[in-house]
Amino acid sequence: MNTANLVSPEEVAAFQRDGAVVLRSKFSADWLSLLREGIDADLKTPTENFTRHTKDPSAPAYFEDYWAWNKFSQFEKFVRNSPCAAIAAELLKAESVNLVMDNWFLREAGSTSRPPFHQDLSYFDFEGTMCVLWLPLEPVTKENGIAFVQGSHLWDKLFMRVRFADGHPSYEQTEVAGKTYYAPPDINGNPDAYNLLQWDMELGDCIFFDMRTLHGGLSSTTPTETVRRYTLRMTAPDGVIRYRGDWAKDERKQFEAAGYREGDRISGPFFPQLWPK
Repeated sequence: MNTANLVSPEEVAAFQRDGAVVLRSKFSADWLSLLREGIDADLKTPTENFTRHTKDPSAPAYFEDYWAWNKFSQFEKFVRNSPCAAIAAELLKAESVNLVMDNWFLREAGSTSRPPFHQDLSYFDFEGTMCVLWLPLEPVTKENGIAFVQGSHLWDKLFMRVRFADGHPSYEQTEVAGKTYYAPPDINGNPDAYNLLQWDMELGDCIFFDMRTLHGGLSSTTPTETVRRYTLRMTAPDGVIRYRGDWAKDERKQFEAAGYREGDRISGPFFPQLWPK
């Protein structure tokens, strides 16, 4: 099925090979404005998932909210009508694409918090062929953006969930359902030991990465203005509910309340199909 060739064969190959690819000028100024409006509305009336990762209440903050797409019209319009899912379909080589989760992050001017290196897959009770859209709402220099460990999605290794508040793993190395979860390597402590992908980005540029790719912030540079990032996790038809560990119980409660159980396909009202429409 034709997805209008929103990405080149070279970009698809880079995504499959490297686990992350930068795509230029994919989202118009109108889409970015809509997302900024959504974040402003969410800040005024946060969802139950709203989090302040900065521990010091008097310090400039690092905020996050997720699964907000159906609570704010701006996010729902973006999720359902922007090119995000059609691009994901091409990169994943998928016949259809469903929404897994939306997120946004906001670092206030002066915040010294940064995302630790982590692997998205181990945070949630999901499994399948999945990708993540990372869309900055301000221009980004590669020093202040996210770095991706090239090819780490192909290591066939699961890494323990890491707390954003302090950068430490949630638990010690452990085995769950026959799979071992390792502490992530200390990439910040020895960045030269890894092939890292980083990009300067203008407004409208985005990054798509595999859910298994290790990524995080290298720089602790304090932003001089507030910066916002919007992310979407999306899945090919093989996405299913798969128990990862008790560390994901808060997220699991939410889709279990909507009737989902272990082994269910990631589809239906909580995880709507975005492409084809």
